Amino acid sequence: MPVSILRQRGRAEGVTISEVRRRARCMLDLLDLSKAELSVVLTDDAGIQELNRDYRHKDKPTDVLAFAMREGEVTPGGIGEELLGDVVISLETARRQAAQHRRTPLAEVTFLLAHGLLHLVGYDHQNDEEEREMNAATRRLVRAASTVQAKIRGATPK
Repeated sequence: MPVSILRQRGRAEGVTISEVRRRARCMLDLLDLSKAELSVVLTDDAGIQELNRDYRHKDKPTDVLAFAMREGEVTPGGIGEELLGDVVISLETARRQAAQHRRTPLAEVTFLLAHGLLHLVGYDHQNDEEEREMNAATRRLVRAASTVQAKIRGATPK
């Protein structure tokens, strides 16, 4: 399961390429997409604003963008070594949101990674039901990725 991580621009304390890759792999495993390929770009507000302007016609920064290589829902286990798409995360926005939510930048990046990955596999939040389903799936992915890290450190997840 190739997970490509590119740190284009930006930094956030505790957010390393190796840890983002490990968390992405954990999430793909949980989704039964261990053979799928994923690209993650870590950038700053200027970088994500440019993409948001060019592809969504919204000339402002955002926290995460997802660019799927396929349309519609992805069937778990039904993908070979196919590219799912790209998840682009603004580390600047992640740092601000982490402070607002009283969590670490890594925890915020993990949340944004899960959210973006779920968009790649067909989740959306256009209505209340979709939002509930996506939020529950996001929590499962974040919990799984964070729990593995806590076990590695010998800590108990909160």
